Amino acid sequence: MSLQKSLHELEASIADLSLEEELQVLGNYFQGKITFSTSLGQEDQVITHLIASLKLPVSIFSLDTGRLFPETLDLLARTQAKYKLPIKVYYPETQQVEDLVLQQGINGFYEGVEQRKNCCFVRKVVPLQRALTGNQVWITGLRAEQSPNRASMKRLEWDEANQIIKYNPLLEWTYEQLLQYIQTHTIPYNPLHDKNFISIGCAPCTRAIQPGEDARAGRWWWEESKKECGLHGGEKG
Repeated sequence: MSLQKSLHELEASIADLSLEEELQVLGNYFQGKITFSTSLGQEDQVITHLIASLKLPVSIFSLDTGRLFPETLDLLARTQAKYKLPIKVYYPETQQVEDLVLQQGINGFYEGVEQRKNCCFVRKVVPLQRALTGNQVWITGLRAEQSPNRASMKRLEWDEANQIIKYNPLLEWTYEQLLQYIQTHTIPYNPLHDKNFISIGCAPCTRAIQPGEDARAGRWWWEESKKECGLHGGEKG
């Protein structure tokens, strides 16, 4: 049976389980074929904590775009030191970055949506494709509350673009639940969160949000398009 066709069976097998039990079932069933992508955000830090505390056979990777905040890279080091877990870091292809900068400039993403998507594609989407190769399940830290696009997602779904099962264990969590869990379990997090940087990506493309703005308003704030980079939207960029 194909991965896509086995989704219904998987959904039934974890329907009445706790979050911890879900992770254990999937981790053991897909051992060696299940991976977690962390951008070091608050959601991802919670999942890293769960993987470590439950000793799950889940690989972890992160994408370094070359434009991350120093605070994000410092958090990566602190996370590895605390949990003693190998976190593989994937970087964009050097030639692709050089070509991108030559064609549209170092900060060309400010010039238009297409230029920004080109940058995201080279720095994030292509490295993601390499990171997911050989895996059957991709764990993410997506939450429905983050954006209208994510509100329509399911906890367990088929990712057509990457031909992989995507598992979103924190999909129904509220931001308040997230903060409480982090505080209760003393989970390390990015200090920028305390300065109203809720969704943190590349430094040139992220700002603090204002009162009343949604969580992803600080991402690509100069655009009116949906706040996705292509990792979870299925389109280029």
